[in-house]
Amino acid sequence: MEKKNSSETAGKAITCKAAICREPGEALVIEEIEVAPPEAWEIRIKILCTSLCHTDVTFWKMNDGPERSFPKILGHEAVGVVESVGEHVEEVKEGDLVVPVFLPSCKECRDCTSTKSNLCTKFGSKFYHGMPRDGSSRFRNMKGEVVHHFLFVSSFVEYTVVDIAHVVRLNHEIPADKACLLSCGVSTGIGAAWKVAEVEEGSTVAIFGLGAVGLAVAEGARLRGASKIIGVDLNPEKFEIGKKFGVTHFINPTACGEKAVSQVVKEMTDGGADYCFECIGLASLMKDAFDCSREGWGKTVILGVEMHGSDLNVNSYQILRGRSVMGSLFGGLKPKSDIPILAKKYLDKELRLDEFITHEVNFQDINKAFEFQSQGKSIRCIIWMDK
Repeated sequence: MEKKNSSETAGKAITCKAAICREPGEALVIEEIEVAPPEAWEIRIKILCTSLCHTDVTFWKMNDGPERSFPKILGHEAVGVVESVGEHVEEVKEGDLVVPVFLPSCKECRDCTSTKSNLCTKFGSKFYHGMPRDGSSRFRNMKGEVVHHFLFVSSFVEYTVVDIAHVVRLNHEIPADKACLLSCGVSTGIGAAWKVAEVEEGSTVAIFGLGAVGLAVAEGARLRGASKIIGVDLNPEKFEIGKKFGVTHFINPTACGEKAVSQVVKEMTDGGADYCFECIGLASLMKDAFDCSREGWGKTVILGVEMHGSDLNVNSYQILRGRSVMGSLFGGLKPKSDIPILAKKYLDKELRLDEFITHEVNFQDINKAFEFQSQGKSIRCIIWMDK
């Protein structure tokens, strides 16, 4: 990436490289684009590194729905340095280390001021492929054509523009690659265990899908003192990986013989897990997770984005018997207040982050990250802009 002095570029368009998604499922193409200067309430960020989240892959493949907009710049898990700020921005300044997040926070609406929600009434998700206040784009290709945003972040680019509602400032002490992990997947999993399920000491946990989010759930449950953390995954290699994050038992559904996974979990937990987490994004697995929960108080937390848009069907009688199902975005965390707490826990050596990083590539090789993900070889692949 060409070094640019902030004082020279502030208020001007920047020409830089971006990995453009032109069609669903096709390899990203590295192209030069122009990134406009930030407008009011916005900041422009020089991306240090980004990573590939399962949600990126889901929307990369998606051929319909509100995200059917091309060309676009994917990526929503990243860390960077503030290059310049627009009018009315006081929360951060040039040179600050920040993580962009897909979940907004205005800090003033009913949801933002409530402890019951981490959503934001003011912004919601009205614009899927532009800036949150007016839906416009800050990206143009070299022909002057619009390039769309993704999840209000778009981090597969050397410079991006993000609304201040989608930015969290962090201490420079935390390494960039570890900070990157906190902008989505790892925070989602840990938050789900701590804030949504409220896993307590001695409880039993079943996790469907041991990707980054599922392993982060395990890490959160481990830190809360869960007595049994059961990982459910088709990849048998995930058990050894999961042990690093506290997984104590493992179930491969294809190795259960005639038994349903729910029966195996119930036998392991004396009637069903206290807390079940679905981290893949399949309605059938959400149903399986619900069936594994204990009658009376079993709680199932849905973290996966349903990749086919299918409905979840559960037996209403089982709801009457005390089971519950909860959905969660970003693990119930409020990004601006909770991500700095997780960063401090990492610096204090309470929280494991290093083990999530299994691969690193340079920006030019970003498509390798997709290959690692599809082959099931990667938990998180860090994509460096300058290496």
